[in-house]
Amino acid sequence: MSAEKRRRSSTSVPIKNIERELICPICKELFTHPLILPCQHSVCHKCVRELLMLNHEDSFDAGSECSLPGSPRSRVPSPSMERLDRLVRSGSMSSPGWRRGSVTPRVTAIPCPGCQHDIDLGERGISMLFRNFTLENIVERYRQAARAAVAITCNICKPPQQEATKSCMDCKASFCNECFKLHHPWGTPKAQHEYVGPTTNFRPKVLMCPEHEMEKVNMYCEVCRRPVCHLCKLGGSHANHKVTSMSSAYKILKEKLAKSIHYLISKEDQVRTQITDLEVLINQTEENGQLAERQANEHFEHLFETLQERKSEMLKSIEQSRSRRLDQLKVQVEEYQGMLENSGLVGYAQEVLKETDQSCFVQTAKQLHTRIQKATESLRTFHPASDPCFDEFVLDTSKEETLLKEMCFGGVPDPPLIDLSNSRVYNEASIFWRLSDDHLPTDHHMLEYRRLGGPNKSPSQEDSEDSGGWRTTDKVYGPSTVVSDLDPDSLYSFRVRSCRNSMFSPHSPEVTFHTPPAPAFGFLFSDKCGFSTDRLILNKRRDAVESVASMAFLLAAERVQTGSYIGLDYIIGDTGISQGRHYWAFKVEPYSYMVKVGVASDSKLLEWFHNPRDTSSPRYDHDSGHDSGSEDTCYELSQPFTLLTLGMGKLFIPKTSSSSTLGATSGDPGSRVLPMPQRLGVCLDYDASRVFFYDADTMRCLYERQVDCSGTMYPAFGLMGSAKVQLEDFVTAKRLTF
Repeated sequence: MSAEKRRRSSTSVPIKNIERELICPICKELFTHPLILPCQHSVCHKCVRELLMLNHEDSFDAGSECSLPGSPRSRVPSPSMERLDRLVRSGSMSSPGWRRGSVTPRVTAIPCPGCQHDIDLGERGISMLFRNFTLENIVERYRQAARAAVAITCNICKPPQQEATKSCMDCKASFCNECFKLHHPWGTPKAQHEYVGPTTNFRPKVLMCPEHEMEKVNMYCEVCRRPVCHLCKLGGSHANHKVTSMSSAYKILKEKLAKSIHYLISKEDQVRTQITDLEVLINQTEENGQLAERQANEHFEHLFETLQERKSEMLKSIEQSRSRRLDQLKVQVEEYQGMLENSGLVGYAQEVLKETDQSCFVQTAKQLHTRIQKATESLRTFHPASDPCFDEFVLDTSKEETLLKEMCFGGVPDPPLIDLSNSRVYNEASIFWRLSDDHLPTDHHMLEYRRLGGPNKSPSQEDSEDSGGWRTTDKVYGPSTVVSDLDPDSLYSFRVRSCRNSMFSPHSPEVTFHTPPAPAFGFLFSDKCGFSTDRLILNKRRDAVESVASMAFLLAAERVQTGSYIGLDYIIGDTGISQGRHYWAFKVEPYSYMVKVGVASDSKLLEWFHNPRDTSSPRYDHDSGHDSGSEDTCYELSQPFTLLTLGMGKLFIPKTSSSSTLGATSGDPGSRVLPMPQRLGVCLDYDASRVFFYDADTMRCLYERQVDCSGTMYPAFGLMGSAKVQLEDFVTAKRLTF
């Protein structure tokens, strides 16, 4: 055994240990004819079909396990699969709602069970998806390992059948040694058939393009990250995308995967240690959870006891008050009953009036008269002896109920994370964040920010700000907010935290952004001045422009026999600059062949648009990259235009004096070629007649130089070949609103 084989055998993983990777996320069973979604996740073919079809149980036969995708890559499609493809491609898919007699609704989008993104299958439906043959083979090997005791038998032998030793991928059958020799004799075309070890999984030998059914895939699109054929690149949906050969993509991806696997295997001890730590955490979580339950029960039992005591005391007070009031009212009733004739006080007074002895009458009548007067007075000013209302015992428990409702039972929320890919900072900051994965809703968020440093602050001011000058925004009820009035050319730190039931999460990790050196300049692409409708495509919002090859370009190229010619199509902003400092940013797509960006005066624009023949030679442009030297002698430091060249994933610093270039020397051509930033920023200081080019993500100045600002200056762009420029939202927001 060679060293290579020994190494492979030492690092191989038993097939039975990878079952979790072979389970479909929808049906939770082993994959059956898995399809690769555009997001690179795999799903069973039957599961995709069931997601698309609402009445799949009634519309399809029960043999879904044996159905194959209805694309030309599978040469034996089942009747049900052909029916599905007809439905997916039929016009009913493009009509609103249901059509009478239709089996499928107008649904071509499904949610990916792996990443939850919506996958639009388009008009071709399932037929646009590749079948994951690699995963299918691994599943088959797993099944064979699981049923190792059951051998695969020869499909040709008469009973009793012998155990198969080979499987022919062309014949799609398994053979024993004798039958294989009999059916694949030397000197015949069958002798050239491809054979493998015994298997029950026979796949096509060549992967076919789902869009061009008769073409083999031989290239790999780096933008869409999927195999394509040459027709897709020439005139299909991948015409403007960067592609590479299949062999190169195979080599690169295989090397990356091998390195990643080797790294994971080399870290096996570390992984086992972390698994042990996780198991300890699991035990601690179980114990702490049980402790928390006991403590919660104790707290609530104590709370219930306190409430019960207060309830008993209140009910006792109500009972005592009720008895006292009833006694008082009953006494008052008895007194009033004595005022009635022939009863009580009145009857007694009538009997006293019958007394004839004067001395005896006076002795008794004096006290009786006092009682009669009191009774008469009580009739005039009647007042019940007690109030029947028990308002003083009505409890207002709204405050206590609020406190109970605000009791936090969900724990402290996890901190959100600031989304660097979507956040943008100009003189205003648009900060986005992603919420935690605890699946519990939050009430609001609080964004905090502070200034870390800048050119216009004294050291004492910066120290005072750094010492704790966090500023807080108002409550934010969504995943983003805008912070205004930021200082230019300054470093700011941002952090955010969530609130749930009056409990705040920890702060998110701090992220820093550098503000541009000037306020954002708002403009859109102009479709009036020099705009070439033949070769430039401007979107409706006028914030993105794309160059494409046209028939006029091909006809013009027919006259070219020798030499090197460049055809740049220029487009400018619809707003000019005549004073002050202004900054704007944009994105150049990585696949762009060549894009020139910068500024130009109105006088230079007239020359560009009215004398296009001057730009036919690469020697015309000072930063064309042509190193003959003649352009350097004619080049002046102060010109009414400045354009920086980007293309093929690179940024090219013009060959000028070293004083105008940051981080590059004019003597070394390699130092003038930098990786193209994801976002590029341009700052024009009109008053100082100087222009700066920045990496918009880090605000690092890549290049600066003098420019003649004698006229009105416009943002200028030149595109050649396949290229696209997209303006930043902050640049276009005010113009679009206006």
